[in-house]
Amino acid sequence: MSSHENSVTGGSIGAGQSAVGPDDRRRAALLRSVPEADDTTPLAAQLAEDARKRIQLHGATFEKPSETRIFTIANQKGGVGKTTTAVNIAAALATGGLNVLVIDNDPQGNASTALGLEHHAGTPSIYDVVIDDVPLSDVIQPCEEIPGLYGAPATIDLSGAEIELVSMVARENRLRNALRDHMDWRDENDEPRFDYIIVDCPPSLGLLTINAFVAAREVIIPIQCEYYALEGLSQLLKNIELIRGHLNPELHVSTILLTMFDKRTNLAREVAAEVRQHFPAQTLDATIPRSVRISEAPSYGQTVLTYDAGSTGALAYLEAAKEIAARAATPVESATAEKENS
Repeated sequence: MSSHENSVTGGSIGAGQSAVGPDDRRRAALLRSVPEADDTTPLAAQLAEDARKRIQLHGATFEKPSETRIFTIANQKGGVGKTTTAVNIAAALATGGLNVLVIDNDPQGNASTALGLEHHAGTPSIYDVVIDDVPLSDVIQPCEEIPGLYGAPATIDLSGAEIELVSMVARENRLRNALRDHMDWRDENDEPRFDYIIVDCPPSLGLLTINAFVAAREVIIPIQCEYYALEGLSQLLKNIELIRGHLNPELHVSTILLTMFDKRTNLAREVAAEVRQHFPAQTLDATIPRSVRISEAPSYGQTVLTYDAGSTGALAYLEAAKEIAARAATPVESATAEKENS
């Protein structure tokens, strides 16, 4: 059996699962039937690669973490796909059988739109949780399209939260305290725990973003494979290190995801190589391609997983989610990463 087939039949879905079952053998047989193609026929190569991913990921279930993993999606550079990453990674994890909550901590409310959540003015939202101590259970909405996926929406009210938070006691801990209380409430009421909580936040380093950093244990940094991709990353890592030193010693950069990747261009390959050189342990093998389907999905109030489940973009997010689920949460010293980046 080839190493590629072994990686499929082994599953990489749960280290504790049995090695080979009937479904694994069927997948391996299907994979062998996919014709080989190389870069001399790029369209055929992409179709063959998508076919392999579709076989490998269809019906896959991901291993549940031993405790709730809380991520924040961060990059102070705009337009790198933070919200797109947040909602599609969350949808992919839920598609893999996990219980996932997305917290929209960005006043623009784009994550709420993509998840199809009600977030018009007056809707109970994350603003009420952070400012008025409303229980998170009163705010969370299920995402109808994907079982196991839930969201806490943002409304326009959140745009004033930065100012209101300034005068509050323990202003940096408001979201963390709300999450802790909600997880305690779920335990007391025999509600299933969330396997993953993903916080989407604005690109600026204000109090909303600081709340997200303090609430999370892990950071996912999406990096676009374009010129100036690493611009501002050193400052982001310094800010994360400040949060670690003063507010949240558990915070660490666990995952870097390459987005808008076009393997046909030298620039994209060079950027990817540079990122992997500086952050070999954190950078996922999976990459997210430029995709019309990914861009179109939010306008229909959907993630790409429901908008076009068989598309290249949907398969890429499933592959990335599977890799995140398979990885142990290993602390990474941001200072070391920053040093390597300089």
